[in-house]
Amino acid sequence: MKLRRWQANCVDQAFGKFQREDSHFLCLATPGAGKTAMAATLANQLLTHNMIDLVLCFSPSIIVSSDFQVALETHTGKRMDGSLGARGCSLTYQSMLRLNQAFWELFNSHHILVIFDEIHHCAGDSIDNANAWGQTIIRSIQGRATYTLALTGTPWRSDRIPIALASYCQDDKIHCDYIYGLAQAIKENVCRAPSITLIDNDRIQVKRGNKIDKYSSFAELLSKARCSYQQLIDNDELILYLLKQSAKKLTQVRKVQPNAGGLIVAASVDHAHKIAGLLERHLGQRAVIATYLEDDAHRIIDTFRNDNQAWIISVGMISEGTNIPRLRVCCHLTRVKTELHFRQVLGRILRVGNDAPGDSYLYLPAEPNLIEYARRVAEEIPESAKIKRETMSENDVEVTLPVSIANFPDVIDETEISFGNFPALTGISDNEAPQPLAISILAQSYDTTINMFGRFRQELLQLSHLYAR
Repeated sequence: MKLRRWQANCVDQAFGKFQREDSHFLCLATPGAGKTAMAATLANQLLTHNMIDLVLCFSPSIIVSSDFQVALETHTGKRMDGSLGARGCSLTYQSMLRLNQAFWELFNSHHILVIFDEIHHCAGDSIDNANAWGQTIIRSIQGRATYTLALTGTPWRSDRIPIALASYCQDDKIHCDYIYGLAQAIKENVCRAPSITLIDNDRIQVKRGNKIDKYSSFAELLSKARCSYQQLIDNDELILYLLKQSAKKLTQVRKVQPNAGGLIVAASVDHAHKIAGLLERHLGQRAVIATYLEDDAHRIIDTFRNDNQAWIISVGMISEGTNIPRLRVCCHLTRVKTELHFRQVLGRILRVGNDAPGDSYLYLPAEPNLIEYARRVAEEIPESAKIKRETMSENDVEVTLPVSIANFPDVIDETEISFGNFPALTGISDNEAPQPLAISILAQSYDTTINMFGRFRQELLQLSHLYAR
């Protein structure tokens, strides 16, 4: 398999460092760039030169672990299933905690390369500040492995605890042995350029009893009203608008790439099933659902990876490292608002496979933190970043939407939220213009009512057009 230029350069640098008897190498490469193939190639070189006896790999999920095993076996020609006669194994970080002392004794008798995929999951530079995975690394691997290779696309932690095995500069920036950024990956056609669309609304009403408060944006609603972000992303009207825009774009992409897929990241299992129902009922499109409650979630994801199905809805399953290159559109409806998670979700649609060229598309609510993360992505590729704000015209056709009544445990005063009862939304046509939202208050019997009378406006961060394809 021919390596991309960055992969070959990274392998050469890591191999050279290991030959100089330096034992650790940290590679930062943008999500979707191909870190797995690079790591497997490096492992093969070390085996070929008899510098190691075994390869151990740890990663965040079963799917990523399985993909790593396949890559290692493909590049080395050796079995990596952990059975007798194998030259290594690929495990999850969770399973690391269940390994017995006999396993760790391998480090006393063998030269071992340990690969840590998405190393930022492992925290701590001492036992005192380490999480469980970091403690295992400190106790059982650090200083005992012949070589360690750490991989990440997002080299920081939300809790600001140091990443395991990492070294830091005086300005608290992590020291990386090799960096391959998003701008370079897009320029070299290794990753797709992202277009990020932020959806907002300019006339929102919150009714509590007889009192009605008005807000001109989601940011104002979240900062001034007793409204949580969970309530916002559970709003049928917002969900349907995001689904409509995402589905319209996916339909366009599938005309060029028939197997292109869309990912919807939901906040909970109930939320995922609700979204699936809205998608089918109002847009006539079905989605498969993969959550931690499904016994066969990994089989569902593997089937979707090689299928022609348009949509998959995930709750914590299709995360960092999951390789589904045909994903081109993502609808971000999760409650998680960290930059780490934002980057990893975006990375799911940046991968370039053997499919048609083109950009990737992320749709999400204009929540202040998410806006800031999107702007930082734009700043990384300033040559191609274009930001514009779009407000729909007054003569757009009115959209009316169905009822959704739900209790939200995280509402401060434990009140109910309800939305009006309206006819179903019709299908999508190729030339259909963006549509506004108009809702009447039909739920006087509930304590709290959130209504969006205003037009949804979109802020588009277009991050692609100046790169030659």
